[in-house]
Amino acid sequence: MSKRELTVLTDLSLITCIVQRGIADDIVAAAQEAGSQGATIFYARGTGVRERLGIVGLAVEVEKEVINIMVSDSQKDRVFEKIYLAGKLDTPGMGLIYVTPLEKAATYIPEEIIEKLASK
Repeated sequence: MSKRELTVLTDLSLITCIVQRGIADDIVAAAQEAGSQGATIFYARGTGVRERLGIVGLAVEVEKEVINIMVSDSQKDRVFEKIYLAGKLDTPGMGLIYVTPLEKAATYIPEEIIEKLASK
């Protein structure tokens, strides 16, 4: 019978980026280039003043992609900046990005990685 242990990760942040549909793949590629391990992407529908403006003003698509990326606090700023630039979030109507500190998380971590981290 195998021994089961809980390995808790701390010093983590969740980067959430909400963008127009079709942009998520570029953002995930930039995040992985900056050192993140992966991402969760899901689809959403946004509402607000911009989509109600219609032909009177700038209409923004209501279909969105939401990207969640969990990173260590040491990677947070680098990944955040890469995502911001890849998503062209400095352009009006392109989306937004924010960071949420995580208290703890747990997942399977191979024994050799746990030992390497413990020895530091």
